[in-house]
Amino acid sequence: MPVKVTYPVDANSSFFFMDEERARTQDIRPLKVLILNLMPNKSVTEQQLLRLLGNTALQVEVSFLTTATYQSKNTPKSYLKTFYQTFDQIRNSRYDALMITGSPVEHMAFEDVAYWAELVEILDWANENVFSSYFICWAAQAALYHYYGIGKRPLNKKLSGVYRHRVVEPAHTLIRGFDDLFWAPHSRHTTIDEEAIGKEEDLIVLAESEEAGTYLLVGSGGRRVFVTGHGEYDALTLDSEYRRDTQAGLPVEEPKNYYEGGSVTVRWRAHANLLVSNWLNYHVYQTTPYDLAQLSRQDLQS
Repeated sequence: MPVKVTYPVDANSSFFFMDEERARTQDIRPLKVLILNLMPNKSVTEQQLLRLLGNTALQVEVSFLTTATYQSKNTPKSYLKTFYQTFDQIRNSRYDALMITGSPVEHMAFEDVAYWAELVEILDWANENVFSSYFICWAAQAALYHYYGIGKRPLNKKLSGVYRHRVVEPAHTLIRGFDDLFWAPHSRHTTIDEEAIGKEEDLIVLAESEEAGTYLLVGSGGRRVFVTGHGEYDALTLDSEYRRDTQAGLPVEEPKNYYEGGSVTVRWRAHANLLVSNWLNYHVYQTTPYDLAQLSRQDLQS
């Protein structure tokens, strides 16, 4: 049902209402979402992302993509063959949305990653075949590098924990409903070039942290969303990573702002769900063509 209001709403306000005429005449279909899963334990990441995508009233049809140029050592081939496709199988298809996960390859130069050439091909393909893309952690760094030439730099120590962030552009639809301050997990050894970000006119910084740096950026009119952290993480994901690293003898510190009284405190779930919900609603559902064949006529390139 549409929302009816008698309160005078200015056209430039931050309110969003669907009027009755639009509600009666809109065409509705499932949103086609493609997830390129680059994480080692694919089933865990699948569940994390599906949980966020499912926390909305919108119908979503999800497909999973894996690389053909690199075979995951942590996921059986039979599992990938059953539930995943490769780029050659979907290159002639179009999607409303694309999500690309992080990947544990931060220490490597982008060009040295085994599937870099394939990823570049997918990123270029997305310009004309995907309406909006959502890049997570390393994928955000990789996409910023490919699309804008913005590099990364190593951190003195691993950034691991849950950090407080500040909303920079509160009127932007992607963070509509956010508190001024919110928390989000990070787990990475590198960071993006902040100075280069500030020089790129196409990019808008929406949220940042004094400790963790830029967290959320949007580019290409909202068709590229870059998230440097891991809002999708489950309660014990950082704990598992910390135990793995310490058992391996790596010089890592306890995740910051994460343990309280010997247990884990989850303080990022609300913002994570709202971010993905806003992205799907305002940057995909409200704007993507009903007929995806029309995507070829959209100006998707920056």
